[in-house]
Amino acid sequence: MGSYLALTDEDRKEMLKVLGLQSTDGLFSQIPDQVKIKELKIPNGLSEIEVSRKFQELAAENRVFPTIFRGAGAYRHYIPAAVKRISSHETFITAYTPYQAEISQGILQSIFEYQSMICELTGMDVSNASIYDGASAAAEAVNMCRDRNRQGIFVSACAHPQVIETIKTYCMGYGVPVTIVPKGKDGKTDMDAYKKLLEGSKDAAAFYIQNPNFFGLVEDVPAFAEATHASGALLVAAVNPISLGLLESPGNLGADIAVGEGQPLGLAIAFGGPYLGFMACKSALMRKLPGRIVGETTDSRGERAFVLTLQAREQHIRREKASSNVCSNEAHCALTAAIYLSVIGEEGFAETARQCHAKAVYAAKVISQINGYSLAYKGDFFHEFVTNCPDTEKTLDLLEKHGILGGYPLSKNELLWCVTELNTKEEIDNLARLLREGK
Repeated sequence: MGSYLALTDEDRKEMLKVLGLQSTDGLFSQIPDQVKIKELKIPNGLSEIEVSRKFQELAAENRVFPTIFRGAGAYRHYIPAAVKRISSHETFITAYTPYQAEISQGILQSIFEYQSMICELTGMDVSNASIYDGASAAAEAVNMCRDRNRQGIFVSACAHPQVIETIKTYCMGYGVPVTIVPKGKDGKTDMDAYKKLLEGSKDAAAFYIQNPNFFGLVEDVPAFAEATHASGALLVAAVNPISLGLLESPGNLGADIAVGEGQPLGLAIAFGGPYLGFMACKSALMRKLPGRIVGETTDSRGERAFVLTLQAREQHIRREKASSNVCSNEAHCALTAAIYLSVIGEEGFAETARQCHAKAVYAAKVISQINGYSLAYKGDFFHEFVTNCPDTEKTLDLLEKHGILGGYPLSKNELLWCVTELNTKEEIDNLARLLREGK
């Protein structure tokens, strides 16, 4: 690759010096060592075909579990065959919105339909064309709440840990303080602690809460909305979109901005992506919404047409004055989500949510009856729940031997389980039997 890189060694040294780093390894210091690949053991002198075969051998080591009881931000749901068939059509795969965007009426319409569906799901007035993923949508959302007089960002400790870290990273770049609101003994955000933190703050801008939270529990969003608004701040509510087939929308619960990870909407787990961040807000905040927004209008002949609208030029050419630098979107993932919602329909969507919840309730009941296992929290949940466990490592190793990916380990003695419509009663009963026998 050396001949293809324009930078010389001296150029790199100068860049590292400006950054205060000794080597390029410092650029990746935030990545845990255990996930870094130190060396690919590929012998020298192999042909292209031989190298390809080596990589195929490495890929064969990946294990696909037939039974999954893990979520924690990435969920396995049934995806109708029509979703893949339609989204793979060559007119969608090869299309890209050009700078003269109005030429691509088909793509613009697909984004407009996606925005409309997200608004209907979240109970909000306007949606953007999507954000890179759920975590970046959360960070962009709290950032759009800031103004000159209000900079304080509050985040629930019961939100997804990786989302919390993403918000901190964004805010660090702006020099904005982030206050973590602690988790209560019930596994939910501590309301009393939040009110005390608000009393000591004069510049609260936003509070970010996840519902259902990371531990699967349903939060009292209206109560937090009331406390947040009383302080003059805005409420950002993250939500699992599938839960909205059963639970009230964040807009109806008092949230000002709704965000989340759209992966459950027809996108396969796919080893971690690409995923889809959805983002919607009330009309009063419309002009602060980052990224692209597609609007409906009429052309010179009075016929229905679509245009890009309300996109701040600062995001492209005056970036130092921009509140956001998001200039693109996850167009194909958004298209897939819109196709999924269209194919599965309103009743199918609601039935998916009902099955997720009903099967999770059954799984929680049978697991908590096993010696050494019990529900860690007693509150209402959607399709994830936490149980105490004698030894998470031994339990997960046991289940793996039987082709089951168990719950997400929160600690040495706690597991976060997830059940979706794809888990059968037989699978749940088999899981319980294995846990009971412990061998």
